[in-house]
Amino acid sequence: MTARVLGSYDEAVADTPDGAVVLVGGFGMAGMPVELIDALIRQGATDLTVVSNNAGNGDTGLAALLAAKRVRKVVCSFPRQSDSWVFDGLYRAGEIELEVVPQGNLAERMRAAGAGIGAFYSPTGVGTPLAEGKETREIDGRTYVLEHPIRGDLALVKAHVADRMGNLVYRKTARNFGPVMATAATTSIVQVDRVVETGRLDPEVIVTPSIYVDRIVPADVLETQEESS
Repeated sequence: MTARVLGSYDEAVADTPDGAVVLVGGFGMAGMPVELIDALIRQGATDLTVVSNNAGNGDTGLAALLAAKRVRKVVCSFPRQSDSWVFDGLYRAGEIELEVVPQGNLAERMRAAGAGIGAFYSPTGVGTPLAEGKETREIDGRTYVLEHPIRGDLALVKAHVADRMGNLVYRKTARNFGPVMATAATTSIVQVDRVVETGRLDPEVIVTPSIYVDRIVPADVLETQEESS
C-alpha cells in the first residue's frame, strides 16, 4: 500500500466532516502537527471530538483549534497546564466537554483500536471518579477496570521523514502518540520534514509502517512550490 504524497496541508484535510473524531499527535508541542491543524481551522469542520495528550498550549496548534470554537469535546490526559488558558476558559464557561483518561490508558486504548482488541482490563483509575460507571473485575486478587478502544475518523500526526510508500521515522518525543494514533484512525494524515525514495530508510528504524498511513504532506515540497511561485 502506498500513501498519497500531497502538495498542500489544505488538500490533506479538505474532506474532514463535521462531528469527526480527530486524533491529534504531539507530546505538548513536541510533534504537534501545527500546519495540519491550521489547515483544519481554515477548512471549517466543526463539532469535533479531539483526542490528544493535552488540551493545547499557548495560542497555537490545538489551542488555536479550540479558540476557533470548532471542538465540542476533548479527550486527554493533561487538560490543565500553565499555558492551557484557551481550554481553561472554554471549560469554565461550559463551552466544551472533557473526558480525562490516564496517559497510559489513553495510549493503550488507541493501540487496542489499531490492533483490533475489543476491550482490555487496566488497574489504572480503580477507586477514582475515572472508573465510575465502568465494569470492574478482580484478577489474581487485584481489581481492574474495563477500558474500550478509542478510534478516530482522522489522525493528524507529525513525523520526521517518510518514504514514498508512507513508512515513517519520528524524532524523540514526537513518537509518543503518533504511532498509535496512525493505527487507530480510518484516515491517517502525516506532515513530515521531507520524503525520501522508497528503500532509503533503514527498515530497523521505521516506526510506523506504510499500511497505516494514507496521506503525507512534506514540508520540502511546499517550500519548493513557494519558491517557484
